Amino acid sequence: MCVNEQVSFRQKTNGLEEWEFVHNALPELNTEDIDPATDFLGHRMSFPLIVTGMTGGYDQAERINGALAEACQDLRIGIGAGSMRQALENDTYHESYRILRRNGPDIPILANIGAVEVAAMRDTRPAQYLVDLLEADALVVHTNPLQEFLQPEGEPRFRGVLDGLEMLVRELDVPVILKEVGAGISREAAMRAHEVGVRWIDVAGAGGTSWAGVEILRRRDGCEVSPQFWDWGIPTARVLEELRINRPPDLQLIASGGITDGVMIAKCLALGAEIAGAARPLLTAYYDGGIAALRNRLCGWKRDLIGVMFLTGASTIAQLKRKPIMNAKEERTA
Repeated sequence: MCVNEQVSFRQKTNGLEEWEFVHNALPELNTEDIDPATDFLGHRMSFPLIVTGMTGGYDQAERINGALAEACQDLRIGIGAGSMRQALENDTYHESYRILRRNGPDIPILANIGAVEVAAMRDTRPAQYLVDLLEADALVVHTNPLQEFLQPEGEPRFRGVLDGLEMLVRELDVPVILKEVGAGISREAAMRAHEVGVRWIDVAGAGGTSWAGVEILRRRDGCEVSPQFWDWGIPTARVLEELRINRPPDLQLIASGGITDGVMIAKCLALGAEIAGAARPLLTAYYDGGIAALRNRLCGWKRDLIGVMFLTGASTIAQLKRKPIMNAKEERTA
């Protein structure tokens, strides 16, 4: 459905189109001087992007995850598994997850479990099992209250998630990343997660795939749902803006939600993210043209990022993050 149906936000963007870099007509560097590489979870990536978790746990997932991981290994970027709840139920599709590490031996790999499952955990053994299954470098806990509320089979039970996160942070031997799934993480929610020890947050803002839209299309129970939920959420750029203010120095951000090119990646970095993340546009590229098309899209995004670095006079990601960026919409209305 996510590939074939129109499930983007209808009246809301991720807000990054409102932001512009200041053009540098005298960059004083050559493109070959530019190095967009960055470190993430003990790995050196060729540029700051992860393919965020999409799939796993069914009969076609091994093929898809294998191709995604192969392309990520070629480009030296990270990848995450889709929800691994199924892997806790039985071992039928374990290979659909294991193939990520098999095809991506030298890149960051992220395991993934839902906040609802974390709220119900009494110890960390299930989470550690998933980390070990993938030989993962971190565990993503995806929080999706909007989606769970709208799913016909949803489980909107989120009492205890913070206690579960605190337990995981304290006892797991890998970092824990809190991730939304497209509705954004507010400053208040981010600070509450930070208080229990979470040091990585994937803001996953509104403006890309509307998972509320997906669930509205899936409903067949005859119970009407307000169309306003389709566009519910905090745009990616706004989340990053909010978290720039008095942000704890040890809180690190991944920016996902409507990322469709390397210029957007650059904007996210300048707005405070360490890494960007994307899912649907990359899966679409694979479905449209196989692994070659996926590689081409990723190469294009890297080239875009290098272009922004060149045109702002930044030879490293650290320099890019310090370059001036302005809200063009606010400038026009001032």
